[in-house]
Amino acid sequence: MIGTIFFAIAIVHTFAVKRFQVLAQKFPEGSVLENLFHLLGEVEVVFGFWAGLWFCYSSLFKGSSEAIHYLESLNFREPLFVFVIMTVAATRPIIQVAKKIIFQIAKLLPLPEKTAKYLVTLIVGPLLGSFITEPAAMTLTALILRDEFYQEKVSDKFKYFTLGILFVNVSIGGVLTHYAAPPILMVAGKWGWDTPFMMSHFGYKAIIAVVLNASLGTIIFRELLKNIKTKIEDKKGVPIWLIVVHMFFITGVVVLSHHPIMFLALFLFFLGVADISKEFQDTIQLKASLLVGFFLAGLVVFGEMQTWWLQPLLTRLSAFPLFLGSTVLTGIMDNAALTYLGSQVSGLSESMKYSLVAGAVTGGGLTIIANAPNPAGFSILKEFFGNEGISPFMLLVAALIPTVIAGLCFWGLTM
Repeated sequence: MIGTIFFAIAIVHTFAVKRFQVLAQKFPEGSVLENLFHLLGEVEVVFGFWAGLWFCYSSLFKGSSEAIHYLESLNFREPLFVFVIMTVAATRPIIQVAKKIIFQIAKLLPLPEKTAKYLVTLIVGPLLGSFITEPAAMTLTALILRDEFYQEKVSDKFKYFTLGILFVNVSIGGVLTHYAAPPILMVAGKWGWDTPFMMSHFGYKAIIAVVLNASLGTIIFRELLKNIKTKIEDKKGVPIWLIVVHMFFITGVVVLSHHPIMFLALFLFFLGVADISKEFQDTIQLKASLLVGFFLAGLVVFGEMQTWWLQPLLTRLSAFPLFLGSTVLTGIMDNAALTYLGSQVSGLSESMKYSLVAGAVTGGGLTIIANAPNPAGFSILKEFFGNEGISPFMLLVAALIPTVIAGLCFWGLTM
């Protein structure tokens, strides 16, 4: 119960980060209080901060050994993996390859250059999540959007709606396979879901929804996209050998994603290679990646504590209410945690299993905490939303239409 209270406060805090940024401006620049409120105004800090306070409370009233035992019983593989894959995927060699693939596909479309790039980026980028994992797809797609569109003078409406499409499309774009999306990974082994099963039950619906969402954004902003000029890349080209080495590292991290010690060891070798090839690298995104990992670690701490109310709720709902309930609950709880708890409920029918997972991936774009890769995209793009950053409420509004389209595909095409 206490853990749930701390979790609820953390959720409220995510919607109030702008308030803390305003408070920070009332204190002298560089003062302790100004820095403290700026820190509390960073979304990536919120859940780790409240998880730390919960640990202090638990240590004080129940003893530090019990609190430590609880933390050691948790699996922090996902935060560690997101930290590593986000850092590796954000390097210049990987981004250069991703851009080349996406832009070559864009050239095949009978559309203006920027319009085609926008459309293909929001389709191919998220769907890559089914193969290179969703966190990597989110990182690459957000970086391309940043370089090609967000750095231009575009409206907030464009920024928010594009962000909503990005989050929803990445959440549903990873369901073509059984290993790449966190909410699928939590249930695939236990329920016997393999890639052919995912493609026949989820995959084709996800592709339709991703294309519809990206097309809607392209149609709405077609005039704005026509007026964005193509910039000439002034960065030094990356040699083929270095691209091959980086592809080896990102492939190795994905393959070893279930073995933290192994992919962390590979990551240390990667840092060495990045250091000796500085002339072909941008700044390695360690700080941003660490903050995202910290955010997700806080979610892991609180996730297990929600079993007492989530499991009884899931067992009382029929198929369609469960689909809707799962979609809504995902907005306030990581969808991987939701499907994990669902996998612990015995006696679920096949239709109930489908409803739970389909709802979880459908609602994965509603908030920053709804899907594990969201903090990565949030961290990359937040600087383009002014001093107050991305508004959680505006993100929710922007993601509603893409979420409804995804929901109609996942439920309507099943009937």
